Amino acid sequence: MSVIGAAALGLSLAACGNGSANNNATDANGKPTLTFMLDWTPNTNHVGLYVAQQLGYFKDAGINVKILPTAQAGAETSVENGVANIGFSKLTDLANADAHGADLKLVFDLTQKPIARWCSLKSRTDIKTPKDFAGKTFVTFGSAEQSASVRQMIRYAGGDGDFKTATAGTNTFRTLTSGKGDFAGFYANWEEVESQLNGPALNCFAADKWGVPGNPDQLGFAVKNSWLNNPQNVANLKKFLKAARRGYDYALANPDKAADILVSQTKTSHLDPKLAKASMEKVVKEGYWSGNGMNDDTTDGKPDQKLTATVNTEDGQKYLDFQYNAGTYTDSHKKKLARAPQAAELATNKYVE
Repeated sequence: MSVIGAAALGLSLAACGNGSANNNATDANGKPTLTFMLDWTPNTNHVGLYVAQQLGYFKDAGINVKILPTAQAGAETSVENGVANIGFSKLTDLANADAHGADLKLVFDLTQKPIARWCSLKSRTDIKTPKDFAGKTFVTFGSAEQSASVRQMIRYAGGDGDFKTATAGTNTFRTLTSGKGDFAGFYANWEEVESQLNGPALNCFAADKWGVPGNPDQLGFAVKNSWLNNPQNVANLKKFLKAARRGYDYALANPDKAADILVSQTKTSHLDPKLAKASMEKVVKEGYWSGNGMNDDTTDGKPDQKLTATVNTEDGQKYLDFQYNAGTYTDSHKKKLARAPQAAELATNKYVE
């Protein structure tokens, strides 16, 4: 959730650079090299990339891929300014970025279900539903999007929608346990899993169950529109997406092995192997990537093991309309946009094969 806040706060895109990533880089053998920037420290959202790297799927596709750590400015700014060819982002962050002068497009959607959760410590017995967030302190990174969602959840649950805010520190868990805040945002497939393994226990609520329409968490891959004007870049992007999708499909079918690859390929991040495996188990069981998990209607009672990968623009538009009506999206002069950002303009499925 820290990335959502950073993206909302860190957009400075009026002047667009021409970084080296916009060039057609090749290795000594003439093989194209693509750069990919993460949105956060490595976690299971990125596992398919590391699987594709480790198992040679990118090599099989005829491309090299360099995975870059997240930059302070954010993946959106980095892709817009040519620091990376492709970046991990989400639909609503692109809406913010493009409203501020960027020209980005989502070309691949990993998450097919909402994964953001709004949580308090389970020890807080005074918080039973989002209604009880009213009047309490929200640990936030300053995102208008987050505040709009929380306000809607409170009102849907019968509260007045008012709450206080506190700036999140480097560890949101610690901010809550210190008593400086009452509730905060987490990801179900990472921090919520971490809390179940190591504590502190959380009591969490999903926004779509409490009055927030659409899917707020369409996380995937973004590129700059002008980069796609080059036919060679389009060809390389298709190769990249096909290989990455193959990596994620492997992860769905082999979650433990994929978790091991993620940990081994990101040693400097010191990921907990138990957390990585538990996270992958939850991703598969709940169907966050396939859209069809253990608790969904399936023909055989088993979760799907194939990635959907496409953007649901109908669900995306519902959420964008909600945030627009809440006043979230403004231009670089802090003026309300003339219309809501359009999911069909911010995303395309034409490159997913």
